[in-house]
Amino acid sequence: MINLKIQAAVVRKKSQPFTIEELELESPRADEVVVRIVATGLCHTDLVVRDQYYPVALPVVLGHEGAGVVDQVGDRVTKVKPGDRVVLSYLSCGHCVNCKKGDLAYCHQTFACNFGGTRLDGSTTLCKNGEVIHGSFFAQSSFATYALATERNVVKVREDVPLEILGPLGCGIQTGAGAVLNSLDAKAGSSIAIFGTGSVGLSAVMAAVVAGCTTIIAIDINAERLQLAKELGATHIINPAERNPVEAIGQITGSGVNYSLETTGLPQVFRQAVESLTLLGVCGLIGAAPLGTEVTFDMNSILFGRTIRGIIEGDSIPDIFIPQLIELYVQGRFPFDRLISFYNLEQINQAAADSEQGRTIKPVLRMPA
Repeated sequence: MINLKIQAAVVRKKSQPFTIEELELESPRADEVVVRIVATGLCHTDLVVRDQYYPVALPVVLGHEGAGVVDQVGDRVTKVKPGDRVVLSYLSCGHCVNCKKGDLAYCHQTFACNFGGTRLDGSTTLCKNGEVIHGSFFAQSSFATYALATERNVVKVREDVPLEILGPLGCGIQTGAGAVLNSLDAKAGSSIAIFGTGSVGLSAVMAAVVAGCTTIIAIDINAERLQLAKELGATHIINPAERNPVEAIGQITGSGVNYSLETTGLPQVFRQAVESLTLLGVCGLIGAAPLGTEVTFDMNSILFGRTIRGIIEGDSIPDIFIPQLIELYVQGRFPFDRLISFYNLEQINQAAADSEQGRTIKPVLRMPA
């Protein structure tokens, strides 16, 4: 089959701007799906890979929150067909012990599946006049007009919700919401503190409302985001520039919160999230820090029944959880569209700058028709 010509945003050098280029995308193999991308969320993970905090071979096409319409399917694909609307999520191998237990986010081949820059067999999917361009980022590389995914990481979605808002459900929004609903399994009547009110943290705030948490504390230095957190259901907001969050949480709750989430990737904030817990409380770590980043705790804080656990992709099984989040959105109980600002693909560098400077919560890139 003839390779497909696409437009894509390419990272050619560490920390350098994305460049829009014409590339060739391979035809799908038996278990693969070509998706015409309608819109793609821009996530913090895309930017830390651009900056090589997580080393991925360059040049590369990133993007891992794609949504679009199935264009072609491989011979063995039965899950979707051309014309189906889909959200693209992360890839898991499907064969390791954790995948077989349903813990897909903790697949033993997570890095190779999502950050390898190639298919699992080492082959590449993108090129430009014979030059290899690395792709297969989260088995999609959806900063492009078309993406090559696999049957495992496409999620068919309903017809009555705007497709252009759905891409972020594939990573950032499912991570924040899943952290509360799946990983922590927050109980009705419980208390939770969410450190950082970006798209992940605000998704956690909305999920805490769905879970029935009665004390929902949002912590951030951005006053506008704190106000939005309150509108989305936070019962209390704390600006660390104005008061110590650990002390403030103690005053609000009496003894600390049942759950906390760290979404910033900053060691000092992570420690505060742990120190904000009541006895037997659980802190979930979501924030991505550069490899080698270390953090310290008072061992006695942990000794008294407190738990720290890492959270990847909100412990979600995308085929189950993404449709559930869409249903909550349709019911008006999970208004994640309030986090989104739209940009055209050629505005990707502006979208990245706005995200890093806190002007935009969740940038979504619309693809050219």
